[in-house]
Amino acid sequence: MTDPDNGAVPPVPPPAGSMTPPPSAPAPGYTPPPAPGYTPPTAPGYTPPTTAYAPAGVFAAKKTLSLIGMIAGIVGLLGFWVVFIPIIGSVLQLFIPGAALVLGILGRKREGIPAKGFWITAIITGIVGLVSAIIALIGWIAFFAFAIPNSGFSPRNY
Repeated sequence: MTDPDNGAVPPVPPPAGSMTPPPSAPAPGYTPPPAPGYTPPTAPGYTPPTTAYAPAGVFAAKKTLSLIGMIAGIVGLLGFWVVFIPIIGSVLQLFIPGAALVLGILGRKREGIPAKGFWITAIITGIVGLVSAIIALIGWIAFFAFAIPNSGFSPRNY
């Protein structure tokens, strides 16, 4: 600033109580924090979540019976080689699929829909294993009933 009469004049200092800088525009994308007690508007019927975790008392469904039944059924099917051991193996082979069938039925009643795949597998493999074990047992009984007496082998011949 210059005075046309005297030449250069120094600038006038601002008054003592106004030391705040002039207002400036906020940066692009900046939103100021909400005032205390402010609740943002929501859509009708929407309730914002209150917690980030499941409420107490909600647990995963237990699938123990069905899982053990399914494993027993699969072992019963894969253990078919035991039926080649005469009679004792076939009788033992009846227990594993039988346990799978019983556990599958118990799992269906107690565990319900969450364990459906497990108990269905246990029931099906249990039935198939029992049928194969019964057929093997009948086969061994028929073998010993008809084949050995007609073979000419007798302890009296020795």
